[in-house]
Amino acid sequence: MIGVLLVNLGTPDAPDTGSVRRYLREFLMDGRVIDIPYPFRFLLVNGIIAPFRAPKSAKIYQQLWEERGSPLKFYGEDVRDELQKSLGSEYVVKLAMRYQNPDLPSVLKEMEKMQLDKLIIIPLFPQYASATTGSVYERVMELMSSWQIMPNISLVSYFYQRPGFAAYFAEKAKKYQAEHDFDYYLFSYHGVPERHIRNGDITKNTCVFGTCCEQITGKNHGCYRAQCFETTRLIAKEMGLKDGTFGTAFQSRLGRDPWLQPYTDETIKKLVKEGNKKILAFSPAFVADCLETTIEVGEEYKELFEEAGGEHWQLVESLNNSPEWVSFLKDLVQQS
Repeated sequence: MIGVLLVNLGTPDAPDTGSVRRYLREFLMDGRVIDIPYPFRFLLVNGIIAPFRAPKSAKIYQQLWEERGSPLKFYGEDVRDELQKSLGSEYVVKLAMRYQNPDLPSVLKEMEKMQLDKLIIIPLFPQYASATTGSVYERVMELMSSWQIMPNISLVSYFYQRPGFAAYFAEKAKKYQAEHDFDYYLFSYHGVPERHIRNGDITKNTCVFGTCCEQITGKNHGCYRAQCFETTRLIAKEMGLKDGTFGTAFQSRLGRDPWLQPYTDETIKKLVKEGNKKILAFSPAFVADCLETTIEVGEEYKELFEEAGGEHWQLVESLNNSPEWVSFLKDLVQQS
């Protein structure tokens, strides 16, 4: 029996302040997410961020919530079920969240009892980052360290470059291109602090947050920023876009330390000033629509864009529970 473990970031159990507070505490107390010494992290998260941010975030989650609950969770459940059907009885497919439910400890305990021959772990993050994929691996290895019998293990670090990923977004964009002549195509990725990138630069002289991301090389192939720029190039190539009509930016920064640039909000204002009044936006760092796509990019950035003088803003939906995404994962599993 081959086990397939799909792991996404996580979501609150409900769109209320208490649930959101619990989610934020677990998420932000991860040392790979906020990489400062534990005592300071504890005070920052539990004394400032969670208490003050939870009520505001709960209101936003209420806008996002659907009858089935959190889209990130129910899309994941759909994909898990369809992938199980597609792979057949020789495989067992499970879904877990790095934070909250379904929780990794419970899911892995179930899988331990199955006496698997092989376990394929797929963090659902197209690009590698220490705060996402790295955190999943660290937690999985910690939980599996007590297993007496270890199956063969296959870890998928990233998949943005695999055949079909860029093609999906290019295909989804076609229906919007048929309706409007867009001036610009903006690819917005979740940001991380610049220090995360510097910490991952083993050479200590490759990452300069500029031209080093113009192509993927042997030295930067594991760099999140470089992978994001490469994702943009791959989708743009699939779409046949010309240089100068598309670009990469980073959203969702937190705190005063410098995060990956250019920032999406500042980029939007700049693009409008340059005469780009119709923009098609993408969020290729997410495999399911969530707060950061539907609300932040789809609504908040649209409002910012229109206030700056923009005329038409459209977000291309994520992979969600599409047949193409299930097929992509099936190929990924069978090649792992």
